[in-house]
Amino acid sequence: NVTIRLQYCKPKPTYTTFAGKMLNDLDRHWIQLKYKEAYARREQPTWKYQYQKHGSCCQTKYKQIPYFSLALRLKDRFDLLTTLRTHHIVPGSSYTFDDIFDAVKTVTQMNPDLRCTEVTKGTQELL
Repeated sequence: NVTIRLQYCKPKPTYTTFAGKMLNDLDRHWIQLKYKEAYARREQPTWKYQYQKHGSCCQTKYKQIPYFSLALRLKDRFDLLTTLRTHHIVPGSSYTFDDIFDAVKTVTQMNPDLRCTEVTKGTQELL
């Protein structure tokens, strides 16, 4: 059983910062929580990272704007935050991997590719 990870494909795409409606849509629906608002809107580190990591692998079909437009449409189709809330999974509490996995599966109808990684000693983050 082989797992193929579509990330960091070549050539590395050039990221162009967003402005206008797309910036506002991304800022409203794909919040960059790790950064202060002014810095996040100006530098767009989360979106740049995601595009260079995952968008690089579909750049022949989806350039930057279509890639993010598709991501926003998929977000509307699979509203994971609402799904998690429906399953009583809310920020600020701890849950098992299986709890989150099962909740996501109810909306995707397939086994989600979820993994945890250790971000600091003893602290894990869901990927």
